[in-house]
Parts: sequence; C-alpha cells; structure tokens
Amino acid sequence: MGTVFSFALAHAPSGGVMRAVERELDRIDRVFSTYRRDSDISALADGRKRLGDCSPDVREVLALCADATLLTGGFFSALHSGRIDPTGLVKGWAVARVTAQLTDAGSTCHAVNGGGDVFVTADPACDVPWRIAVSGASTVICGHRLAVATSGNTERPGSVVDPFTRRPALALRSVTVIGADIVMVDAVATGALAMGEGAFSWLRALAGYDGVVVTRDGAVYDSRSSAACSEVR
Repeated sequence: MGTVFSFALAHAPSGGVMRAVERELDRIDRVFSTYRRDSDISALADGRKRLGDCSPDVREVLALCADATLLTGGFFSALHSGRIDPTGLVKGWAVARVTAQLTDAGSTCHAVNGGGDVFVTADPACDVPWRIAVSGASTVICGHRLAVATSGNTERPGSVVDPFTRRPALALRSVTVIGADIVMVDAVATGALAMGEGAFSWLRALAGYDGVVVTRDGAVYDSRSSAACSEVR
C-alpha cells in the first residue's frame, strides 16, 4: 500500500498478536499494492486477471468503493486515474481489519494509524480519551472511539485528482474527516479533497461526519458544533 502503519496500545499484547497483525498487513499489501506488479489489483487493472480470479477482498473493497462513489457524488472514484485504483479507501479498510484483530485479541484501548488514517478506541469508564492532532490546523480531536482520516497536498501534492476533470486536486491544503467508520471516513476525506472549494459546505451537510478543511492559503474551517478539545496547543 506504500505506507507505514503504527500502533499504540494501553497494554502490550503478546508477540503472537502483533505477528498476526503484521502478516495480515503483508497479505493486504500483496493483494492491493499499486506499486507491486504481482498484486491482484495491479493484475486486474492491467487486464491480466479477471475479478473472479482475484482475492474475495478485492470484490469487497470495490463494492465499498461503489458505495463511497454514491456518498460523495462521484468525487471519490476507484477509477479516478482512468484505471482501477482503490487506494483512497483501502488504507482505511486495512486499518479496520487490524483494529478488529486487536479487539478480538482482548485489547480495549488502542490506536491504529495507517498512513494518516487513524482509528482509536478506549473504555470511557476507565480510560482518558485519545487526542489526535490535525496536521496544519493547530486542532486536536478527542474521543474514546472514533475514526479520523486526512487527505492532503503537503507530502505528495496532486496525488488526488478530480475524477471529473482528471486534473490534480490542488485547491485545498488538506481535509480531515471525523466519523465512526474508518473505511468511509477515509473515502470521504479523499472525495472532499477532490471536491475542492465546495468541500467544507458539503461536509457540514453530510450526516454522521465532521471535517476540518485547510485552504491553500492556510485558513482553517471546522464543521464541528463543539469547540471542546479543538483549541490548539
């Protein structure tokens, strides 16, 4: 997937748990990496494999991509570059997969960060909320269980394109989306960045999601109704 995963846990799991997580991430990379010619997604995009010959995970992810396309009015698309590329959703999907592994192993307080797509969970009865900093916005998001994903133009400008024009989406510096489902939060962040200047008003009207939008000139717009824990350090 061309990215780095990191973990924070309140209690160290057994070595077997983390080895299982690493094996799952390696398997997902072998299926979905657009940097590997031997991945299922590369073979499918090149016509060397049919969808029915790919891992069932490919069908699942592409179905979720179709849902995300509907949710974003087409601004998220697995065909944004003219070929199949679910990168804007599959990182969040991978975060969800390994989060489930940690939960199944008994962890009740952990954070998983997959290339800026973050899911945190904690027990409100005994754990303090997680604090997640929004890059470039001097904003902190707090919660016991939430998903946060950022799509932006700071590290790889122009990597997200407007699927309608096929031009790099450079109107915004970054979009951070907050919600419950890391898979769709990831896709919504990508779609909102592709949307450009209309992203903030769209996010404000989108039920179940909040957003922090940083414009190209550095202005910050936060759609959350509460300013709690949003003030900067």
